[in-house]
Amino acid sequence: MGEPTRAKKYWDLITIIALSILLDLLIFYSPDSLLRKVLGLTFVLFFPGYVFITALFPNRKELDNLERLALSFGLSIAIVPLIGLGLNYTPLGIRLIPILVSLTIFNVVLALAAIYRRAKAFEPWIPWITLDRIREELEWEHSSRIDKALTVFLIIAILASIGTLGYVITHPKPGETFTEFYILGPGGNATDYPTDLRVGQNGTVIIGIVNHEHRNVTYYVQMWLVNLTWDNTTNTTIIHEMYPMPGWFNVTLPHVPVDIEGNWTPQFEKNYTFSIDRHGKWQVWFLLFKDNQPKLPPAPPDGNYAETDARNLILDAINGTIQSLKLNIEVKP
Repeated sequence: MGEPTRAKKYWDLITIIALSILLDLLIFYSPDSLLRKVLGLTFVLFFPGYVFITALFPNRKELDNLERLALSFGLSIAIVPLIGLGLNYTPLGIRLIPILVSLTIFNVVLALAAIYRRAKAFEPWIPWITLDRIREELEWEHSSRIDKALTVFLIIAILASIGTLGYVITHPKPGETFTEFYILGPGGNATDYPTDLRVGQNGTVIIGIVNHEHRNVTYYVQMWLVNLTWDNTTNTTIIHEMYPMPGWFNVTLPHVPVDIEGNWTPQFEKNYTFSIDRHGKWQVWFLLFKDNQPKLPPAPPDGNYAETDARNLILDAINGTIQSLKLNIEVKP
């Protein structure tokens, strides 16, 4: 095969422009597609360096193919963080849309500059692959055994890198697993909690749960009314009274991904209204259990679980072993 026709002279740069625009569309209309992930990696790790090198060195004799390939990857790794650093000092910040738009503009502008430079070049470099060109590039017939061995090793390394990249794309590592557990005031904000009540007066909070466990989870929520003190002498927590509060519930929730770009939205919220029939300083504990909840010992005659093994639930919550929330409430007569 001979040299490429004039219509194919800029095929690589036109392809980069087209793929950059295609990636923008995929992110908006098909963000979870495999093609988006593949294009996203090349968009970040290859395109910026390639168009930069091609615009800077349009002539064939200035760099060989392997040097261009290596510099395309290396410069991309340098260019993208610099663009991100520049965005960090603007009101836009380092977010998906600003980075996507900035890199797209960079790729398109540099690709157009490379087209112009290639058109003016005396002997332009055009990545048109033929068997004769591969032989000429590698100089296989005149290479020593060491050069041939190094060339084969380099080709194997490139293929292994592509294979590893493909495996990473098709087998992504799951992110951190966790559950959001929160309480809000009756207005839906982290304010105006019912911390001052009278005996028998109703107080309302909103209990919220968001599942980021990468699986369906059945959550069990228990509410306990607790009176406790801290003994400075023994450095221990003393639980004087511990009563189960009505309204325990369970709910099964599917996994939802963490959205770092959009506005936070709740997955499950439940209004919980309670009243306390004893005056004094109390703590209302909200305990969260996943998949199953611990069995309680038989209920004491007076309903006070403080002297039973159930007290370990509150101690574990204090120590952070159980995911929990606490509301300090003063109840007046």
